[in-house]
Amino acid sequence: MKEELNRQLIIDAAEIRKLTIDAMAAAGYGHIGGSMSICDLLAVLYGGVMRDDPHNPYVECRDWLVLSKGHCGPALYATLAYKGFFDIELMSTLNQGGTTLPSHCDRLKTVGIDISTGSLGQGLSVACGVAYANQIKGLKSTVYCIVGDGELQEGQNWEAVQFIAHRCMHNIVLLVDNNKRQLDGYTEDICKPFSLLDKFSAFGFCTQEVDGHNTAEIFDALTVNRQEKPYALILNTEKGHGCNFAETSGFNHYMVINEEMAESARAEIDRKVKEALW
Repeated sequence: MKEELNRQLIIDAAEIRKLTIDAMAAAGYGHIGGSMSICDLLAVLYGGVMRDDPHNPYVECRDWLVLSKGHCGPALYATLAYKGFFDIELMSTLNQGGTTLPSHCDRLKTVGIDISTGSLGQGLSVACGVAYANQIKGLKSTVYCIVGDGELQEGQNWEAVQFIAHRCMHNIVLLVDNNKRQLDGYTEDICKPFSLLDKFSAFGFCTQEVDGHNTAEIFDALTVNRQEKPYALILNTEKGHGCNFAETSGFNHYMVINEEMAESARAEIDRKVKEALW
């Protein structure tokens, strides 16, 4: 990919992180760990991969995003606000009474949210249905579905994977946030995942692994010409990545966050971006 585009994606990911952290600090709490691990992916998806229009967010021929790990909605809200889908000042209302930015993604409340999610394990099935409907309609759109590695313990996901493979649905891209941790520990300890690469390959998917915090790798993996078959991209990530107080916490799925913590995190993000770009 072009160097100037990657520089912009690095900046975008940093801004998305800061907006997410600020919103959680305003609320006083939030699902920080999993939100941070998908910021680089979101920056790439909305920075040149997906077909979307902030001024016409529900045009039929658009690409769709289903955030199956819906509790990480704040990172998606930050991305949508940063890209102009709604006023960035709304981020300060996260989780507040009467907000349009609830804890979990709600398509009836937030502009740019395609599917309501939150019950882990269900998002991929819904994304599968959307992609199949678009295929029947003959729409040239792609459905991107972000799932957590922890939620892949839910059997419903593998029913969806089998259906996708059986129908040879190449208009859906499965994105696995492989941050190795879930609500109450490491996935390896709670229910060993074994090789995700081998699992999806066994179902006939084109499968690839990338560094989930390397925007260039993510972009190249999502824009390369693929065979006309389902695609699973496994993003090896770190829960809490890019947020100093979350990275060092033994439990970072959900944290109480104050302004002092947010200020420290923002400064560290800015420092690392300058280091990466200059």
